[in-house]
Amino acid sequence: MRVLLSAYGTRGDVEPLVALAVRLRGHGAEVRMCAPPDEELAERLADIGVRLFPVGPPVGELTRGTALPSAAELSRYRTELVETQFDVFPEALDGCDALVAAGLAQVAARSVAEAAGVRYVYVSYAAVHLPSPHHAPPPRPGWPEPEAHDNRKLWELDARNLDAEFGETLNGRRAALGLPPVGDVRDHVFTDRPWLAADPALGPWPETPGLDVVQTGAWNLPDERPLPDDLVEFLEAGAPPVHVAFGSMRPSPDIGRRCVEAIRAQGHRVLVNRGWADADLAGEAPTGEDDDRPGCFAVGEVNHQRLFGKLSAVVHHGGAGTTATAARAGTPQVVIPLRLSDNPYWAGRVAELGIGAVLDGTDRTDGIGGPAPSADVLNLAFRTALAPGARERSEALAGRIRTDGAEVAAARLVAELRQR
Repeated sequence: MRVLLSAYGTRGDVEPLVALAVRLRGHGAEVRMCAPPDEELAERLADIGVRLFPVGPPVGELTRGTALPSAAELSRYRTELVETQFDVFPEALDGCDALVAAGLAQVAARSVAEAAGVRYVYVSYAAVHLPSPHHAPPPRPGWPEPEAHDNRKLWELDARNLDAEFGETLNGRRAALGLPPVGDVRDHVFTDRPWLAADPALGPWPETPGLDVVQTGAWNLPDERPLPDDLVEFLEAGAPPVHVAFGSMRPSPDIGRRCVEAIRAQGHRVLVNRGWADADLAGEAPTGEDDDRPGCFAVGEVNHQRLFGKLSAVVHHGGAGTTATAARAGTPQVVIPLRLSDNPYWAGRVAELGIGAVLDGTDRTDGIGGPAPSADVLNLAFRTALAPGARERSEALAGRIRTDGAEVAAARLVAELRQR
């Protein structure tokens, strides 16, 4: 039994498929993966013995700036990615029994699977990516903000935008494969039975007519890596610190600096994580103890599963992986969402569940490079997240978070393939 997995994005987009790959191999399946050619992702797949079929340019080229490419550049980038997928996927899928594609960027996946006659599964990591009247579509960089306010209308406009962006390229390549044209690109990619790899307690699917969603739970693996000795020494030297990181994104320099200042001003130690984008979040903030203020310590990539339970709060951008890891640890969160993808959705879930505080961007420009929230707003957010109630609610939620999502998905897929 062979399975091809595919995702195009940062570490957070690929890591859930890594978890699925490990669980599928536990069921005796051979696994391959299509992913960006970034060195870190290639090394991650090599570590688990999964063959990489590189697709598209390195994602780091998009995430390491403080501004996204222009709308025209993003459109060209997306079209070229679809063309590349049609060129690479057939070889990667050769001899496989199924293709599991994660994210809307996988426009070519279903067509190539259809031409090969293999099982196709679309998976989303957040409910907000799937159409429902209960929520609006997520922000899509490069497209103008729609003026409608009704969620159904917004999803209709979203579908039209996707057709305009991908329809001609998709149907041209389908014709070359001898396949009929597609009238609705989004519904074609999603299917009427998509999978949702998100925890039901943290990010539940709202029942929606016409879409039979299979929610498996989030896909992750236990991480047994020890923390670096110098980090352990810092953690043991005082009260639990507040962790500041923005994952694969590079926000404006002021955001990290002001967060560090606001946290230390309230008497808390700070742990700054540079993240995948290697962002200098602390800016000119000094490390160590100074002027009778709590210390600030900087680290690179470390084991969040082992770290987050040792913190007083986690400050982040609203990524699915960071939100879920903090929730599993029972640690309050302060979310400063970038107006990208599912970041605002996860920020909303943190607010609804009362497990932290959210800065909604009303005092700053939306986008990856917007200015930092004001000192007053930051101070209020940290007081809210560090209050006893947020900690109690976070710990209560942690007891409801599932850890078997990848195994549930792997077992389901293997059972389906065996039936076929």
